[in-house]
Amino acid sequence: MKTILSLVLALFIALPATAQDSDTGPASASILSADTVNLKDFLWLKRPLVIFADTPADPRYVEQMAYITQRLDVLNSLDVVVITDTDPDARSDLRKMLRPRGFGLVLIGKDGVIYLRKPAPWHVREIVRTIDKLPMRQQELRERPGDS
Repeated sequence: MKTILSLVLALFIALPATAQDSDTGPASASILSADTVNLKDFLWLKRPLVIFADTPADPRYVEQMAYITQRLDVLNSLDVVVITDTDPDARSDLRKMLRPRGFGLVLIGKDGVIYLRKPAPWHVREIVRTIDKLPMRQQELRERPGDS
């Protein structure tokens, strides 16, 4: 009887989490784990910013994530989705494709092109400056409504 009650309780706890997950697709989530994403899902929709580290305790990773979480609204406004990978043993598809060595920051454009690789944390201000120079971003700025 206790196991059945435990299973029912676990189901009720997991059900709201599942419902929340179904609402958040690639177009709406802003910080995701590398093991749950496919870069093709973001093509022409989002700019993936991939943060690699060998462990979540890496001081560079902690520093980078602090920069990002402080200015997440700015990154969201630029269609940036942050993807984190802190487990080299999991050998995620992103890790296999981008082959980081320790900590790394990789900015991928909406067109799927890698525009930036950095081995050290970067302030969001610097990331935004880089994004503003991308061809797709320049086009977005030219075509923005109200700029006549």
